[in-house]
Amino acid sequence: MESTEIIELDITPAQQGTYFTVSFVVPANTGRLHVSYDYPRYDQDVNENQIGTFVAQPEINIIDLGLISPNGKQVGASGSDKKDFFVTENNATPGYNPTKLVAGEWMIMVGAYKIAPQGCHVFYEIELFEKEESYLKGDLHTHTLASDGVYTVAELAYKAMGSGLNFLAITDHNQMVSKASFPEIQGLTLIPGIEWTHYQGHANFLGLDQPYDEPFATNTFEEASSKFQSARQRGALISINHPFDELCGFQFDLTKLPFDCIEVWNGPMRESNIRAVGFWHNMLVSGKKIPMCGGSDYHRDTPFIFLGGPTTTVLAWSSSPDDILDAVRKGISYLAFAPNAPVLEFSAGDIHLGGTVKWKDEKEAHVKVDGLLSGDVVRVITNTNADVILQAPNRGNLDVHYPMKSPGFARIEILRAFLPGLPMLPALLSNPIYFES
Repeated sequence: MESTEIIELDITPAQQGTYFTVSFVVPANTGRLHVSYDYPRYDQDVNENQIGTFVAQPEINIIDLGLISPNGKQVGASGSDKKDFFVTENNATPGYNPTKLVAGEWMIMVGAYKIAPQGCHVFYEIELFEKEESYLKGDLHTHTLASDGVYTVAELAYKAMGSGLNFLAITDHNQMVSKASFPEIQGLTLIPGIEWTHYQGHANFLGLDQPYDEPFATNTFEEASSKFQSARQRGALISINHPFDELCGFQFDLTKLPFDCIEVWNGPMRESNIRAVGFWHNMLVSGKKIPMCGGSDYHRDTPFIFLGGPTTTVLAWSSSPDDILDAVRKGISYLAFAPNAPVLEFSAGDIHLGGTVKWKDEKEAHVKVDGLLSGDVVRVITNTNADVILQAPNRGNLDVHYPMKSPGFARIEILRAFLPGLPMLPALLSNPIYFES
């Protein structure tokens, strides 16, 4: 939804050579701000002679433009060169910084550089666009040549765009990366992160340039815990990575560390991932509302490893890093084997993945899947059962309502035989919807 505010301002000659501000209010859940302005910059001086007319246009007014956020920080300034600008959390007009549009009082900076003797009337139009939820696909675990990958961030980003991804987290081993160093690529959100890598386990800290004070190295559990505590206090999303990997499983005591989600699907589906899914499921059964996540752990192309394998799909309020990670943190996401995998919509009433409903008010879940292949098996996994609701007889789409017979949780799995003779493997895993008593 869009709202528009008009501000008209009369500037007197006495204000020439000064700066001042005009305030306007940005409400919560605003995703895009567009400001334009207009004023009589040039006069019209008609000169007639024997052969025709010449209309002189002397410059009589010059009004500079800028923007200040509620915390008093300059978001941008464009002098009198631009007649408008836009700002979102991800992108902005050159001369303005991508900025989170927090609710509060914002200010247009007015620079009265030159004012005509009769004064100047300025017309501002402020357009505010509300955020809208949408599904975005991405990869939360990748490496560049800053650690043991083979591509630069820019090369990796363009590969992600070519793969149909909307976001990409850069998570080099023990190497922090600054968001300011990222290339600006229209249509792709780059998320700063680091894979804290220790001999006893790996964890991703996502969303911050510096989730802890370096160096990364620790020799005691207390020192390791301090890195996790720092990342939590500074606001990073913390993922426990590939906990049952044969070479680098997670050996620290999870009951003594803060974390937001567990990476149950790392790279190609294999036994260690199946064990991680089972571990996570048992956590859900015990009453813990812990989201699962996944990532390709991409370093380079191999026959079984590729960007978006698996793909994380989130239902987010915008394509900003904060909104994407907020969806991951809340479990509003599912994993699929590739960007072109089946597409899931899973809800209970108005509640989506990761949400909670009262079982007495909502006793069924709505399952919609597009892009099934012949032989695909769709299952609803609850705290007590694993119910097959479809074995697809052909290519097609599914739209069913699943009855919840008792309180608990429900999540979706799609199994597929990727090659003849191979066992069925997960092609899609969802986070649950919780049905509370």
